[in-house]
Amino acid sequence: MNIVRKPFRIIRANLRVYLLLNALAYGTFVIGFIVGLLFPDLVAGRAQAMEDDGTAALVTSLLSSPWLFALTILAVNTLRLGALTILLPSLVVPFLGLATFAIWSVTTGVTLVPATPEGWVALIPHSLTLVIELQAYILLLLGAFLLGKYWLRPQVIQATTRRQGYVRGLQHIGWLSLPALALLVIGAVYEAFSLLYFVYPLQQWLLG
Repeated sequence: MNIVRKPFRIIRANLRVYLLLNALAYGTFVIGFIVGLLFPDLVAGRAQAMEDDGTAALVTSLLSSPWLFALTILAVNTLRLGALTILLPSLVVPFLGLATFAIWSVTTGVTLVPATPEGWVALIPHSLTLVIELQAYILLLLGAFLLGKYWLRPQVIQATTRRQGYVRGLQHIGWLSLPALALLVIGAVYEAFSLLYFVYPLQQWLLG
């Protein structure tokens, strides 16, 4: 049971920071979304970039296989976003992952601005995907914040050296990564199956 309770103890002990990170995650996304609404050319540019790098074609090719699509989503969200965008920068420079995530969040907000009526309909179920996945990233952001805090001020965690504080921060990241991974799995499965079995019927019903 400790494997379940420990992450929640960490969150309760750092509730104020956790709430501020929620504001950071959702706030930067909303900023990006508003920027996309105000400047449609940015949205078109992001869509073209996804076409050029093959992302759009990859998504289309995987829609017929939801489990493979879910696995691909999970790999991207876990490795590229969780590990490379949030955790790895924070392991090198204290709190850097918070800044790199904020940049990604603003960019994602711009990217997800719908350009068609079908896109606005798709945003209805996709909003739940966004909430689930952002909650996972917020847990990783909390881990990155605590790593930086204990690294620079080891005394707050009763450590005698910065090296010990760094190790304690890594331990907190490990605990918080467990529920984060669970949320990413749920988010990936929901996103893959909702696109195939929910979005298209909803579009047909609302727009057809």
